[in-house]
Amino acid sequence: MYQRTLGRKVSCLGVGLHSGKRVKLTLKPAPVNHGIKFIRKDLPDKPMIPARFNRVVDTSLATVIGMDGVIVSTIEHLMACLAGLSVDNVIVELDSYEVPVMDGSAGPFTRMVMEAGIREQEAPRHFFILKEPIELEQDDKFVGAYPAETFKITCQIDFDHPVIRKQSLSIEVLDHIFDREVSSARTFGFLHEVEYMKHFGLARGGSLENAVVVDETKVLNREGLRYRDEFVRHKLLDCIGDFSLLGLPILAHIVTKKSGHAFNHAFLKSFFNCKACWQTKTLCPSAGAASKKVKSLAI
Repeated sequence: MYQRTLGRKVSCLGVGLHSGKRVKLTLKPAPVNHGIKFIRKDLPDKPMIPARFNRVVDTSLATVIGMDGVIVSTIEHLMACLAGLSVDNVIVELDSYEVPVMDGSAGPFTRMVMEAGIREQEAPRHFFILKEPIELEQDDKFVGAYPAETFKITCQIDFDHPVIRKQSLSIEVLDHIFDREVSSARTFGFLHEVEYMKHFGLARGGSLENAVVVDETKVLNREGLRYRDEFVRHKLLDCIGDFSLLGLPILAHIVTKKSGHAFNHAFLKSFFNCKACWQTKTLCPSAGAASKKVKSLAI
């Protein structure tokens, strides 16, 4: 019920999925009520961009935030990790414009956070509390949020492909469940789409080392899938990352059907236009001091 940050700073090196550029990413502890903010260390004055829905400037291939002409791209896996592990306040430093793809999942970021440890802070967490359902539907896409006492997500996908077809998964988003059931699910793509993107200079950093790729009939990765239903698990991971851009944790049951970054973002806009349907509040019995002990997650 108290805000949380990292115990110490931690760094990694990787490549951007679309840019193919090498990038160093560093996560640092941040003070209470700071939220998640990205700093572009490679630019003059080191501009900072808050990870908020109203800073999203593109959702066509990934979630991109921007401000004053500066962008940070492909933030969804890192954001899913921080939200899935209930980490509220972090400074994210980058020396390029794209978050490294790592292995295509949130697993490497989850291990980074576990290595750094998580520290409770002396301030209560504030939550979005749903009072009434909010729904958005367009064609065959759907996102709904319903009152609940915990943060739960039900994700459904349906692809006309023999390896994927219809898949559904429902989980309560808790530290150990996120780590075990969701964090290692990799992004995926179809071979013809990957070839098309590479032809136009996109997905320069993409490979079978950081994505699940399927052709017309099968998975091309030699090691196969990490989960039988890895595809829906990754879509659920993306959903956690997208909803973290609300800026506060939410207590609700989120249901998505055939949604993606763009439609999830459209729902967040609808959410903020329905102010009568929610409130923000803390659930702490008092605002007394929380333990400052740094702890590694037992997950």
